[in-house]
Amino acid sequence: MTPRTQPRAAVRPQPVPFTAVRFTDAFWAPLQEVNRTRAIPANEKQCRATGRIDAFRLDWKPGMPNEPHIFWDSDVAKWIEAAAYSLATHPDPALDARLDEVIALIASAQQPDGYLNTHFTVVRPHERWKHFDDHELYCMGHMIEAGVAHHAATGKRSLLEVCIRIADCIDRVFGPGEGQLRGYCGHEEIELALVKLWRATGEARYLTLSRFMIDQRGTSPHYFDRLRASEPDAPVYKRHYVAGFTHFQAHQPVREQTRVVGHAVRATYLYCGMADVAAADGDSSLAKAGRTLWRHATRNLMYITGGIGSSHRNEGFTFDRDLPNEEAYCETCASVGMILWAQRMWHQEQDGAYIDVLERVLYNACIAGMSRDGEKFFYVNPLASLGQHHRQEWYGCSCCPPNISRLLASLGGYVYSAAPGRIDVHLYADSEASVQAGATTVRVRQTTRYPWDGSVTLRIDPATAGRFVLRLRRPGWCRAATVQVNGRSAKPRLVGGYLEIDREWRAGDRITLRLAMPIERVHADPRIRHDCGRVALMRGPVVYCLEGCDNGADLDALVLPPRARLAWRFRPGLLGGIGSISASARRELPFADAPYATQAPRTRAQRITAIPYFAWDNRKPGAMAVWIRGG
Repeated sequence: MTPRTQPRAAVRPQPVPFTAVRFTDAFWAPLQEVNRTRAIPANEKQCRATGRIDAFRLDWKPGMPNEPHIFWDSDVAKWIEAAAYSLATHPDPALDARLDEVIALIASAQQPDGYLNTHFTVVRPHERWKHFDDHELYCMGHMIEAGVAHHAATGKRSLLEVCIRIADCIDRVFGPGEGQLRGYCGHEEIELALVKLWRATGEARYLTLSRFMIDQRGTSPHYFDRLRASEPDAPVYKRHYVAGFTHFQAHQPVREQTRVVGHAVRATYLYCGMADVAAADGDSSLAKAGRTLWRHATRNLMYITGGIGSSHRNEGFTFDRDLPNEEAYCETCASVGMILWAQRMWHQEQDGAYIDVLERVLYNACIAGMSRDGEKFFYVNPLASLGQHHRQEWYGCSCCPPNISRLLASLGGYVYSAAPGRIDVHLYADSEASVQAGATTVRVRQTTRYPWDGSVTLRIDPATAGRFVLRLRRPGWCRAATVQVNGRSAKPRLVGGYLEIDREWRAGDRITLRLAMPIERVHADPRIRHDCGRVALMRGPVVYCLEGCDNGADLDALVLPPRARLAWRFRPGLLGGIGSISASARRELPFADAPYATQAPRTRAQRITAIPYFAWDNRKPGAMAVWIRGG
């Protein structure tokens, strides 16, 4: 998880658009189809049923039900973003028309000065910009992301123009000028959204505003200081100041921060904004701060599944290596945030260790957040359960369902990056892609059963023969890899976690990559007290877990001997087709008459079965555990 030696790079590569990549496999293609046909419609249905979309009619009055909440706008915006990504790859006139209808309603709710927030327009109209942590700018940020996505997907400017007016309004209110507010939002999001809007429009003011808010964070004066002075005894102010603003990552200027603290989703969104601005400006001090924070997070605060944020109390972090399992929070949105951050860090540093983390989160903590049928979602993702934890159709605070939908709909954008003379392959999946490597268009066809099999064949078809570097990521979990080019053994150079093949490419060239994929017993650092004496099972990028429906109740009574033989097999009829691990274990038997005894418990042999963590809670309710006692 620590970045390795950097590769040579004359020009910084850029992600290949998700619209240029089509999954054809039995893993991601079905998930994307379920997301398109079930999850995105389910999110729309809930946004309508709960009043989130109708809130933009601005007809709510005190005493009426469905009072627009401070974060409702963001749920609608993320659904629009997911739907737009879906339209880009699967045209759907009916969905397109419904988006037009909702966007027209949103535009009608925008105030003459460009302000757009349903809560502060109808519930607290006289309290604009007076509540540091009430998601005001957060909601606007998600709407801007939706507007950029909708324009890119459809070519329509209807929502993009709304978002430009939003950004112009914010730009007039916040800034270093006389009469402007010096501040930022309690829930980060606007920072990365403004960079997206700058890229979409070319308007430099938006990048400048994002940089201002990042630089202002953790400094004084802040517009919140003025409010605190007028109401020093208000509980909200006391709470924020006693906490030192760590919950919002505002306890220090960002360039001075060395430890990841506070709310997990807010943190990752801030770090995404920092990486974006650092890349746009070539800001080495901001990039250095991002590297330092990344190291701290991945070395001390991340679960084996890639989940982050251990505490329910603050939806975030406590102290280093405090990683309880049954009580783990691991919000799905935080997993999405880690993926967004990891991709940005790779494009800044170009080191495979960042994609190692991205892949770990993606295959485990992230996709566990949605049921296999696409209609139920986890908000929190524990690593152990007594059987009481289940996905739900929706939540009062329902940021996670549309968040995972927008990620899955745009997943193709994480597979490749390209620059003149170079193509980077980050993720492996049976797929087809059109990659622009400088002036050369290259068709890349991957054939593989990954993540169940470590063999990957890539067919390379450049439009014209030419020399460029193809870089294949060797995952950090892989201990041995071999490469063949057109059937002949090759020994590519390993640089920054990537196997570099530099040659003249012609249509029909084939590369075969074989990644050793044994079952691995994984041990935790002894300082992670919750996992001492336990092991977890991984194969390739997938973390496995025990479920009660396969192994009976009282999973903590199971002991996996160190020399137990582990067997993996693919089960096409189970949960849409997944791999499972089986082994001979021992079950400790309960005492007959008392809770304690001077003799060790009696045991009996038991065959255990482990399934991928992402697939748990899709069958019968019951217990679950990732970490197993080792004998």
